[in-house]
Amino acid sequence: MQFANLGLLREGSRARRELALTFDDGPDPLTTPAVLDALHGAGARATFFVLADRAEAYPQLIARMLAEGHEVAAHAEKHVHAWVRTPWGGFLDVRHAVRRVAAVTGQPIRYHRPPHGAYTLATVLGQRAAGVRGVHWSVEGQDWRADRTPEQVRQRLLLRAGPGAIVVLHDAGPGAANTVPMLPELLRDLGARDYTFATVSGLNGAAPVNGAALRRRAFIALDAVFDWVGRIQPTAGRADNLFRTGASAFPLEGVTLADGTPVPRGAPCTEFHVNNPLMVDLGISRPSIRQAQRDYRLVADDLLRRPDLLETQYVFCISAVSPLMAAMGFETHDLPPADARRLRLWARVMRWGYTGAPKVAQPRLSILSRAAFLARYGPDAS
Repeated sequence: MQFANLGLLREGSRARRELALTFDDGPDPLTTPAVLDALHGAGARATFFVLADRAEAYPQLIARMLAEGHEVAAHAEKHVHAWVRTPWGGFLDVRHAVRRVAAVTGQPIRYHRPPHGAYTLATVLGQRAAGVRGVHWSVEGQDWRADRTPEQVRQRLLLRAGPGAIVVLHDAGPGAANTVPMLPELLRDLGARDYTFATVSGLNGAAPVNGAALRRRAFIALDAVFDWVGRIQPTAGRADNLFRTGASAFPLEGVTLADGTPVPRGAPCTEFHVNNPLMVDLGISRPSIRQAQRDYRLVADDLLRRPDLLETQYVFCISAVSPLMAAMGFETHDLPPADARRLRLWARVMRWGYTGAPKVAQPRLSILSRAAFLARYGPDAS
């Protein structure tokens, strides 16, 4: 469980531009009000994992959290790493923390996150005995690090946060020194990307990590290796982008565009790849088309700014989602039989890894010239 997060809530569906902000270690009258003010100003909801003694000491802050629509969950009775506790101490800490926090809130507690996100078997058994679900995270702000500044924390989150993410920050303790000053701007930036903010219980598609989720995470890691080898980067450097792009030599022969222009093998190109986990949840749908329209503009910015893409003559993708590309104005072409068989097998493996469903469409080539792509999606496009 510690490393695989089996049975824990870790993230939600990527189908909506929605994420869950969570805050640990509070409440603290010196810092928590500023966090609540920032959330209130953005119309955002969050989940607070509170320490039992602090909740009892500052019930007015717990009352404000609940009155403003936030969720209160248990963090610990004593903020001690589970790996250095006795099994009995770890078991009892969960039960006592849940009971004491529930007494302050006046309502049942649904979730628990141990200090440092650290688990032992005693922690798991304590959660079951207390009737709560463990919650981990998919994005860590690292606001607690002494070598981080508020701006570095904000930039880290803007690069890593994506639809369905559960983000961990701190409204008290060392992390608050970074989170409090950067939070209003972070909320504005994410709001400008059309994100909404949910509590953990309200996060769309949030479910305990199981075998399918582990397959997906394994293939996300495989994508990361593929991107490292091919020097492929998330478009605009953002993990929530629908595309990843890299410089490439055109790999096929015999391709001719609709206007009669031949595309020579080896021509300098920008090859883009879909963000597979995001695409699986979105599907070929209106939300995916809207996001593609927005994110292709970021691809165009990369074409004009990234040094490795400046010599691009064509923009292309070989994928099983060519209907989406066609809807975005790309020409689509059949692949040579040998390439089609090889890529279909790979697409089948990838699809199995993400969803357990091996049926996939035939991979096809989607391509535009650089000029045509920039005319459609560049800064001068209407």
